[in-house]
Amino acid sequence: MYNSNNTHERVQKSLKGRFLLVIGILFFLVYFVLGMIIIFKKDLPIGLPHEYRIAFGVLLIVYSFFRFIRLLQKK
Repeated sequence: MYNSNNTHERVQKSLKGRFLLVIGILFFLVYFVLGMIIIFKKDLPIGLPHEYRIAFGVLLIVYSFFRFIRLLQKK
C-alpha cells in the first residue's frame, strides 16, 4: 500500500547538495585510484623507495575512505 505521509518525510537534496555529493564521490575515487597507481605501477617517475611508495599509497587509500565516511555522515 502506498502511504501518502511518506512523501512528506522524504526531502530532496538541493542542487548545491547534489553537486557537493558528486564532487565528494569524485574526490574519493581520485584519491583511491591515485593510491592504487602509486602502489602497483612500477615505472612512475617518483624517486621514492618501494616501501615508502607502498606506505604513501596506503595513506592515500585510507584518507579516501575517511573522506567517504565523512561524506556519508553528512547525509
